[in-house]
Amino acid sequence: MTRLASWIIGSLVVTALIAWMISLPGTVTLEVANYRMQPRLGTAIFMLMIIAALVIFVWAVVRRVLGTPKYLARRNQEKRKQQGVDALSDAFIALQAGDLGRARSLARDAQSRLPENAAALLLEARADLALGDMRAARQHYRALISNEKTAMAALSGLYEQARTQNRPEAALTFARKALTLAPTADWAGAAVFDDLVRQGAWAQAVGMVNNEVANNREERAQKRRRQAVIETARARENETSNPLTAFDHASTALKLLPDFVPAALIAARIHINRGETRRAMSLLRRIWRGTGHPDIAALYAHAQPGASAVERLKRTRELIATPVSTRTEAMVLARAAVDAYDWSLAREVLKPYVGEQASQGVASLMAEIEEGQSGDQGKAREWLARAVRAPRDPAWTADGLVSDEWEPVSPVTGKLDAFEWKVPVSLTATRAPAPATPPAIAPPAAVKPAADKQASTKQDSNGDVLALARSGNAE
Repeated sequence: MTRLASWIIGSLVVTALIAWMISLPGTVTLEVANYRMQPRLGTAIFMLMIIAALVIFVWAVVRRVLGTPKYLARRNQEKRKQQGVDALSDAFIALQAGDLGRARSLARDAQSRLPENAAALLLEARADLALGDMRAARQHYRALISNEKTAMAALSGLYEQARTQNRPEAALTFARKALTLAPTADWAGAAVFDDLVRQGAWAQAVGMVNNEVANNREERAQKRRRQAVIETARARENETSNPLTAFDHASTALKLLPDFVPAALIAARIHINRGETRRAMSLLRRIWRGTGHPDIAALYAHAQPGASAVERLKRTRELIATPVSTRTEAMVLARAAVDAYDWSLAREVLKPYVGEQASQGVASLMAEIEEGQSGDQGKAREWLARAVRAPRDPAWTADGLVSDEWEPVSPVTGKLDAFEWKVPVSLTATRAPAPATPPAIAPPAAVKPAADKQASTKQDSNGDVLALARSGNAE
């Protein structure tokens, strides 16, 4: 309703203006080719406006006609460009869907319609690489390196191609080149870093980690751990040849990770070798309270060179109070007690852990106790048989590999910080049903064990299982 009223009012105003113009007084004389006209002033103005409108209309028509070829060419170009964009989009979808042949065909179609668009060539190279056409993929990638916008993408593709073809040196070359162009490229930095780790170039590796930018708490924690692991690796490498440098690296690692067991062990061993037993024991006590790691307790017991088995047991009892609260504490104390021939103590601390879920280490220690205390070969063999089926104890594990000591790099994958202290995963991890009547813990006998009996036990046919227990053999 408002629009209709506005239209009526506007029409009335225009009509009134036209009427007013026509009614203006005065005349205009026009002489053209011996023709004279004397219209009224308003009529002359109105006619002039009509003529101007006609001229504008005619010029618009002429201009449209003259510009038709250019318009059609531009329209065709836009249509071709849109078809190229559609082909590029469909090629990307086909590549992600696994239709590699169609992806390559669409990428070529997009490249023909969009000759200046490097994405089409890059997509075709990706399709060639996925199809295994390495030569064509390499040619396309090398053509893209000259363009600053696509150089990183081309180097990334060449890197992936080299890895697919199992050419690690070539892959590393492309990664280094990419790192010079873009120092923040994650994939290039990771490739170069992994190579430095595999080579043991710890100084360059830690330099790369130091230059990393950590944006949040999690990234800062990861950065500190990587720095600590590398510093520990440097300490481990120099422990024998240059103990002072090794101690500095181990101390740096402990500042980054205060409870890092491998670094603490190295630092404590260096203290012991320098005769600084109290410092070593103080450090080991602190790490033991934080981690409860058995290697810490074992080194604590051996902190005084030349100490007897009885003295080591006394030192272990200073570290571990009875009654013990964990199986690890029980095994460490039992190991020291067995070495000192204190069978009653060893049997007592293991008693809560000799049930159905006794681990391999507990079963092996019980076999030593039965053999050493009473010379009962039957019970010893029974415990050894249980050890074969028993759940495994935690160990340094990486990529399915078990190591007696911590290693900075996995020997399988070359990954940094791959070793973890955990129960190894193996086919024997599932325990078989236990015997109906488990061996009872016999009361201590007054028999003094002989050294040759312990030696014969360790040389038994099941001695390989018995060796799983961490032995701190005395003299």
